[in-house]
Amino acid sequence: GMQSHLQALLSLYKLFCPEQVTITLPGKMKTYFKNPEGPWKAAITAVRQRNQGISPLSQAMFLGTSQPQSRKRKWNAQLVIPASSANTNNLAEVGEKNSVYLYSTNTSFPVEQLQTFPQLLQNIQRLEFPSQMGSVLTNPLLLHYMNCVKDESIYLRLYYWMGQMLQQECTWCVVDNSNEEEFKSFLETVYKAECFLQEGFSACEEFLYKTLPLWDGFCCRSEILRLVSWIPLGNFSDIKSYLYDPLAQLFFTSSIYFKCSVLESLKELLQNWLNCNVMQVDSE
Repeated sequence: GMQSHLQALLSLYKLFCPEQVTITLPGKMKTYFKNPEGPWKAAITAVRQRNQGISPLSQAMFLGTSQPQSRKRKWNAQLVIPASSANTNNLAEVGEKNSVYLYSTNTSFPVEQLQTFPQLLQNIQRLEFPSQMGSVLTNPLLLHYMNCVKDESIYLRLYYWMGQMLQQECTWCVVDNSNEEEFKSFLETVYKAECFLQEGFSACEEFLYKTLPLWDGFCCRSEILRLVSWIPLGNFSDIKSYLYDPLAQLFFTSSIYFKCSVLESLKELLQNWLNCNVMQVDSE
């Protein structure tokens, strides 16, 4: 049967090779294979660093949260990931042919050559989606394509990639990550993509629910509150415990500016819910 630890292991496989795991996994599951005290220790580390000026390295060693330096490749501040086709051999063959041939054959159309909206319309049935899902967020044509085809595999690939990036780069949950500007730029890119699609990402919703209890209300404030405005309508008990309660603790102990910012974000959240409900009624 589908045991919880087996599901967690399969989700890791699906993160790196989604085409190898064809079964449907639950969108929300308990996190395994990690130290559950890590986020709390990271939060304590951040507070001590601000108040006492202790070096991050000594804090991490004292709290037992020091980790070997990550060997993963860092993305740049603008998060401009070039769109690349999965089949590079096909790209080399297509590159040798003219545009007329591209429009008249059944071969897949590489995203590297997608430059205009008419190209998207003429090749939408044979467009090859990029191998790097991060390039979708900064490409309006690919966002149009994503909005039209409604392919579940595309959303799953983006869900796993974005969830991993948010978890690894969150500046108040990771001890050895202090590049706030880079993280803010990434959150802004995600928010702009949500505005374009007029819907929130499920990976972003899970990230907010997990990290809002640890958030100090100051780091990446405007970006976090903007993402809050795109949380999809769900069960009231979940929204209350994971969204309203953490915000309420910050609301009653923060400045008037923060209070106004939270109210503005919740107002936009309500507007997005109403707009989404109107569109569903119209479609029915």
